Amino acid sequence: MDVALLLCGLAVGVLVVTAVAERIDVPAPFLLIAVGVAASYAPQVPQVYLDHDVVLLGLLPPLLYAAAQQTSLVDFNTNRRPILLLSIGLVIFTAVGVAVVVHWLLPGVSWAVALALGAVVAPPDAVAATAIGRRIGLPRRIVTILEGESLLNDATALVLLRTALAAAAGTGLDAWGVSLDFVVAAGGGVLVGVLFYVVVAWVRRMLGDPVLESALSLVVPFAAYLAAEEVHASGVLAVVVAGLLLGHRAPVLQTAQSRIAERLNWRTVAFVLENAVFLLIGLQAWWIVEGAAESDLGAGRIAAVCAAVLAAVVVLRMMWVFPARYLIVRPGADPDTGSVPPWTYTFLLGWAGMRGVVTLAAAFVLPEDTEYREVLLLAALTVVAGTLFLQGTTLPWLARRLQVPSPDPAEDALARATLLQQASKAALHELDQLEYDDRHGAVDLIRQRLDQRNFAAWERLATVEGQESPSDLYARVRLATLAAERRRVLEIRSSGSVPADVVADVLAMLDVEESMLDVAAEERRELRASAGTRRTGLTCADLEQYPAVETPEDPECQSCLEEGTHWVALRQCLACGRIGCCDSSPGRHATAHFHETSHPVMQSAEPGEDWRWCYVHHTTG
Repeated sequence: MDVALLLCGLAVGVLVVTAVAERIDVPAPFLLIAVGVAASYAPQVPQVYLDHDVVLLGLLPPLLYAAAQQTSLVDFNTNRRPILLLSIGLVIFTAVGVAVVVHWLLPGVSWAVALALGAVVAPPDAVAATAIGRRIGLPRRIVTILEGESLLNDATALVLLRTALAAAAGTGLDAWGVSLDFVVAAGGGVLVGVLFYVVVAWVRRMLGDPVLESALSLVVPFAAYLAAEEVHASGVLAVVVAGLLLGHRAPVLQTAQSRIAERLNWRTVAFVLENAVFLLIGLQAWWIVEGAAESDLGAGRIAAVCAAVLAAVVVLRMMWVFPARYLIVRPGADPDTGSVPPWTYTFLLGWAGMRGVVTLAAAFVLPEDTEYREVLLLAALTVVAGTLFLQGTTLPWLARRLQVPSPDPAEDALARATLLQQASKAALHELDQLEYDDRHGAVDLIRQRLDQRNFAAWERLATVEGQESPSDLYARVRLATLAAERRRVLEIRSSGSVPADVVADVLAMLDVEESMLDVAAEERRELRASAGTRRTGLTCADLEQYPAVETPEDPECQSCLEEGTHWVALRQCLACGRIGCCDSSPGRHATAHFHETSHPVMQSAEPGEDWRWCYVHHTTG
């Protein structure tokens, strides 16, 4: 009963503190740790001792799997060189550097134990990196590298920790033994992850049931981790590889319903576990501090050790990232900006080295009879809390100070509209290839819906100021009618005249449609405050031939004026300069001008918009 009450209290605490953090606009990890520290000193709160098995077996696999599924395998592969340098090279470099510092300050600690502590504090945390990096809007390339690093560095650190503890126990492993252990652990973890991907992919093709597939996905991270550890391979790598491959292949392996259900399930699991982790970190404060206070070392010496280890992990990361960038990585042009990332990106990458629960859990692996164990545990807690508060709180300020741009919602909207246009082009081509006897106008309805979807995507970019776009009008009216439909369905449900499962199906259909409208409305609100230069990564000969030009002041669609219609947004032909209305407008005069003249490229004539569109190749620039 006590355990159940404790778990319930943790869940309620996570929900309340997270809600408060969102209300006062403070990152939830910071507030959760602070509340956890305060609660650990409250006599009414039972003392929580975080066992390393609970973290490494119960929390780490699902957190890594959830993060891996959301990580783009394409972006991961594109940035594999910096990711591997950080997740392997930097972990070893940091572990050795911290070992030197600890051995110098605590001569009674053996080199093996000092290296073990270095392995404990070396890996930045996947949860902390993504939770803070995405919230403050770091550039996608930095977030991708941080995600990739934090997914793999735990494997390096845990293998190094296992090796250091074996050496401390007197097994006398040499350099060849260490290297072989690492290769076996890494290679075995990858093989187990690939094997689980193959098996789960085959099973998913056989199932096709969203509930069964979601249940299967909840088992995969634990099974992959345990299977890899059973053969002395890296369970972390097995989980990450399986998650990356299954997430990448999900659009092919799963139905749309299964993907939606699994995505929602893992968002919920990750939310609860991520925030519970930070609260648990804070709850360890009292007993770790009290244990260190009982050491025969003075308070000043203990504080010096903790401060030195914290400073070492921060400085060593900076010492690694700049030489690695300019001597080894030498990054090319960023597809989002078209230019080589400046040194400020590297500085933020070095500063975003927050540690998390894996560091604290790994510290508990240190044997009970380890010299100065309590002090080493306090040093690990200091690194976790110190990096989260020192680096996590200053990261947004540094990003603004260094003028590092965050992802532009308008850029995303333009890329989305272009991608949908390309998809529609493929759909229309498939329609032309199909053989059918369309007696009921189904094909015309399909073409109409494709057009409506594309128009709505382009309308998110810009419309005439002060006027409601067709898609906004549709969303407002449709939401009102959906509410009326839902009220009527609930009235019928109350009467008991319709089976409950039928009512549930109808309500689910209404919910799916409403959620799509809500997402579009939220994106529209973000776009209203955004501006910048957009690049989609696509080009063609026509776009190269027709560069952007200055748009006339107060542009007008002359054809709309003559017809007495209203335009939604304006476009300018780059061959002759004619102004026409967009396809969302009743007249579609810009497209009509293309069909009349074959002038291939137009640009947006709306204020703040700087993109061009090729009618021939369906590309933007």
